[in-house]
Amino acid sequence: MAKVQYYTQEKLDELRAELHFLKIQGRADMAKQIAEARDKGDLSENAEYDAAKDAQGLLELKISKMEEIVANARVLDESSIDTSKVSILSKVKIKNRRNGMEVTYTIVSEEEADLKAFKISISSPFGQGLFGKKVGDVAEITAPAGKLEFDILEISR
Repeated sequence: MAKVQYYTQEKLDELRAELHFLKIQGRADMAKQIAEARDKGDLSENAEYDAAKDAQGLLELKISKMEEIVANARVLDESSIDTSKVSILSKVKIKNRRNGMEVTYTIVSEEEADLKAFKISISSPFGQGLFGKKVGDVAEITAPAGKLEFDILEISR
């Protein structure tokens, strides 16, 4: 059974567009590659044909996984987010107790995570360590570098 993932409407639309592209254009391109390889002669010794068939299998696997993701996706209404505690789509301003550095992260689903854009996954150690915390709480997060402590300074959406 697949797990339900929460997305912004923008991300869900992006996933649907990618799925549509793969189903229409991706499959058409793959059929064209297979036909071109088939035209090159004996299929029993045609490495190009075998590679195209393998690529087709990978494309179908990707389409299948994306269909499952979209089917189990739920849109989260950002206006209904409780800003009294950290939850998915919350923006959290934290302060590292060790070095005093402050940073603001947005808690998102795994597929939307992008550290460069300061979006961290709810299922990451940081996301799990911050989840459910309130302003003034101390989040203890176990990272590869060891145990880190962060003060929760602000929660918004």
